[in-house]
Amino acid sequence: MNSSAATPPASESPSERLAGEPAALAQRHLRFGWWTLLLFLTLGLVLEALHGFKVGAYLNPSNDTRRLVWTLAHAHGTLFGLVNIAFAFTVGRLPEWPVRSRAIASSCLRGATLLMPAGFFLGGVRVYAGDPGVGIVLVPVGGVLLLAAVLLTALSVKPAKPDARSGERGNATPRRK
Repeated sequence: MNSSAATPPASESPSERLAGEPAALAQRHLRFGWWTLLLFLTLGLVLEALHGFKVGAYLNPSNDTRRLVWTLAHAHGTLFGLVNIAFAFTVGRLPEWPVRSRAIASSCLRGATLLMPAGFFLGGVRVYAGDPGVGIVLVPVGGVLLLAAVLLTALSVKPAKPDARSGERGNATPRRK
C-alpha cells in the first residue's frame, strides 16, 4: 500500500488540510458557532442577573465603562456565533472557493471570534479612571481579522453564470408560475 498518496504535502498547514474538505470545515464552523452562541448568550444572562440583583461592581456609576465593555463583549460574541454559522453555510455553497483563501478566511474568522469579545471582556475586568483595561488592545486586532475574513469570503462569491440550456442563471431555482 502506498502511504505517500494519503500523506498531505509537508507545506500544507493543518488549517489548509481542513479547508480542503469543505464539509469538514463547515462542520467545524457550525460547531464553533453554536458553542460560541451558547457561551455569549449565557454571558448575557449573567449580566442580566448582575443587573437584576443590583450588584454594585456592575451597576455603580463608577463602573459605567465595565458595564459598557461587558455588554459589548456579550453582543459581539453573540453576533460572531451567528457569523460562524453563516460562514459554515457559505463554505458549503462554494465548493470552487480556493483552498488557501478559504483556510485563511476560516482562521481569521475564528481568531476574530476569540479576540474581539475577549478584548472587550478583559477591558472591563480592571478599569482605570473610566478607561478600559489593557485587554482592550485585542479588539482592533480582532477587527482586522474580521475584515480579512469578510473580504476573502465576499471575494469568493462570484456572480452566477447564465445556464446556456435554459437561459436561467447558474444555481438559481427556476421561478414557479
